[in-house]
Amino acid sequence: MRQDTKVCFYRGRHEEFKDFFTQEDGVVFCNDVCSVMEDLDHECNQDQWRLFIDSSKVSMNVVLLHKGNKFPSIPLAHAAKMKESYESMKLLLGKFKCHQFKWK
Repeated sequence: MRQDTKVCFYRGRHEEFKDFFTQEDGVVFCNDVCSVMEDLDHECNQDQWRLFIDSSKVSMNVVLLHKGNKFPSIPLAHAAKMKESYESMKLLLGKFKCHQFKWK
């Protein structure tokens, strides 16, 4: 191989979960929270998880955090160019589908 040769490879770890996410109205969101949790071998129990919403001037992110910090966060949504407001919260929370979780 020559010294100026570049080798690139890409990880495909997202492939397993890409069917659980949808892009709509400028938001990428998880369309089936419970199925993602089942695939990750986590119990879909609202008492063990909390919803965390982080926003900045340019984007908004929504993740599930385990209350005991035993498991990594589970991303639920990302919205570029969306500011925090009651309307945007209602839009985001209306997108998630999971019969186990009741978003307040």
